[in-house]
Amino acid sequence: MKKLLIILAAVLMVVSCKPKQLKPWDKGGLDTGKYRNVFAEMGYPKKEIDAKLESIFQEVFYGPNKVYFEVGDDMAYISDIKNYDARTEGMSYGLMICVQLDKKQEFDRLWRWAKKYMQYQEGPMKGYFAWSLSVPDGQIRGAGPASDGELYFITALVFASNRWGNDGEINYLAEAQNILNSSWEKDGSWDGIMPFINKEHHLITFTPDGGGVNYTDPSYHLPAFYEVWARWAYDGRADFYRECAKASREYLHKSIDPVTGLNPDYNNYDGTFFARGFGGRNQKPTFRFDSWRVPMNIALDYSWACADKEWQTNYANTIQSFFYSKGIDDFVDQYNVDGTEPETVMRAGMREYAGQKLRHSVGLVATTAAVTLAADNDISREFVQRLWDSKNEPYDDGYFDAYYDGILRLFAFMHLSGNYQAIPPQK
Repeated sequence: MKKLLIILAAVLMVVSCKPKQLKPWDKGGLDTGKYRNVFAEMGYPKKEIDAKLESIFQEVFYGPNKVYFEVGDDMAYISDIKNYDARTEGMSYGLMICVQLDKKQEFDRLWRWAKKYMQYQEGPMKGYFAWSLSVPDGQIRGAGPASDGELYFITALVFASNRWGNDGEINYLAEAQNILNSSWEKDGSWDGIMPFINKEHHLITFTPDGGGVNYTDPSYHLPAFYEVWARWAYDGRADFYRECAKASREYLHKSIDPVTGLNPDYNNYDGTFFARGFGGRNQKPTFRFDSWRVPMNIALDYSWACADKEWQTNYANTIQSFFYSKGIDDFVDQYNVDGTEPETVMRAGMREYAGQKLRHSVGLVATTAAVTLAADNDISREFVQRLWDSKNEPYDDGYFDAYYDGILRLFAFMHLSGNYQAIPPQK
């Protein structure tokens, strides 16, 4: 009997010492106003979490490898260092980071630069933004819009309106509505420029000009952003935006491989593969740099809206299981959607040392950790731990990405610390 009690006590001790499985919440922050702090659930003290998040922000915005550069007394831009430019992607990400972390001065600087140099004030693309500009002079390199930039600009401006009001120098809500209204005015009759959301399919275009109007990019799909517009854009199109959110979720179901959880970089509106250029490198469905964002985008939709709970939890479990099967410290950053390594490796940037090489990239480590917000498996803790322990530093071949890796890492820390929220109007 004594021996049995000793064995039972030992078993109970093992069970009690096993970390609790991280569990996704059943309701989204848009309804509850509450957001998970997964790091706290794992036992990290709040003071340590806050300090680490601020440290990563400082690293990206003000450290020796910063990507944020101030211009004069009142402007700033974010540069994709490895490509020698400023992009609507990075500028709009910067705005989102700043409004989330209540960094109004940096937000206003970035918006002034984007409006002055990137946004078209007249002509067929009025209201849209040139996607790539040289820095620091602001000369246009890529004249057409990339639709995800507009998506982030609008949402960040709506949040700025909700957080800081519109009585100062910048009327944030009016700026957001200007982008939306400008898009709705376009019908293809002037140089073929279209709305950045395809009205027939209710899905975001890859670009609202040229061939980009005919397909989309899974990493551009952020259904919860449309939920935000329906509530707080106040432009009379709430029902349309809710349809967009629904259509975007349904589109992702069709776009993601149910076995691996991977998606291609580009897709037709019906979710079938779109083979896009790049010298044959995208002639097969491949999960590459754009695609890294999809796990984090789905985590965001789960955290804010929680409107597709069962599918998103299954997705989170599936994609984490896939990367775990490849080795949690070894998985690489490009795969065919079926889980095999691609025949052709895409170059990571224009700099000479970027090279065509598979890496265990910090940006993908970050997004596969962020999707823990929707996961209910036994391995998500390990992904979160890898993010906590991560450093954005040069890889073994000398390649270093302060911009994309750095920003995705910051976004993931914001998500998992409960600091990436749907910001409501202040009372």
